[in-house]
Amino acid sequence: MTRRGVLGAVAAVTGAGALAACGSSSDSSGASGSGSAGTTAITVGVIPIVDVAPIYLGVKQGYFKAEGLEVKLQTAQGGAAIVPAVVSGQYQFGFSNSVSLILASSKGLKLKAVAEGVSTTGVSGKDFGAVVVKSGSSITNAKDLEGKKIGVNTLNNINTTTINKAVRDAGGDPSTIKYTELGFPDIVSAVKKGDIDAGQVVEPFLTTAESQGMTQVVSNYVATDPNLTVAMYFTSQQYAQQHADIVAKFTTAMNKSLEYANSNGDAVRDILSTYTDIDKAVLAKITLPKWPTEINDDSISLLADLAVTDKLITSKPDLSTLLPS
Repeated sequence: MTRRGVLGAVAAVTGAGALAACGSSSDSSGASGSGSAGTTAITVGVIPIVDVAPIYLGVKQGYFKAEGLEVKLQTAQGGAAIVPAVVSGQYQFGFSNSVSLILASSKGLKLKAVAEGVSTTGVSGKDFGAVVVKSGSSITNAKDLEGKKIGVNTLNNINTTTINKAVRDAGGDPSTIKYTELGFPDIVSAVKKGDIDAGQVVEPFLTTAESQGMTQVVSNYVATDPNLTVAMYFTSQQYAQQHADIVAKFTTAMNKSLEYANSNGDAVRDILSTYTDIDKAVLAKITLPKWPTEINDDSISLLADLAVTDKLITSKPDLSTLLPS
């Protein structure tokens, strides 16, 4: 596939850009090669959000250096930029939500997940993502969302499919929902003003919404699967085949980073202040996600099934080519 074809395919299926909280883009080169003192230089495409705190911590803790990797973190607004950069070799690794990777794979993009990215907490009402409504709303449960106007950061992606499942499981008809695409800060404002009936937000916007009196209706990730793998780190299949040793080292360092983040919430909040503009008062209150070291294959399979149910794809792709062996 040509680079133009890659960009077109990715633009059609990815849209994690609005997930970005706040942050500055890096000007670091995407080229890989020899780093300092014989290390291998790699570039990893990330989004400046809570989810990627582990990799920042891992770099700081020296986990990647211990594996002989010199990491440059390249911030982007979302998967629409990261996926083609990985496929083309500009980045060696990237971070993207699971549905975007499933959809990209269904379009023929040769991707390979190499590490867990972020997971739901598994606790309803205490997750890092939820559907919120303004105080006093008649919407009190997932079934009540049918026929309503709901704001999401990206149409036809992980937030719409997980909301649809929550509504369907509650006995509602998700086909009657009117989704509106808005940035997370705009979703909070639109719910408050009544321009939309409800909105799906993630941290830190969830804490911001609740501080303004909004209430949670459903934790859509938890409702879909209490062990939902929401996002993953990935590379291209070509890079994985040609540089299996580097991929193994990256996965090892990434798993150590995930373990550290999962056990050190204060360190996560501290590192967030270095690459986002989240207010410190909000940082102290946000609900952190879970960062397990194992991708939940069953939850990825479920997300693929939901993508078919919601007609985002016509058939379920071969997930064995995407998921680690």
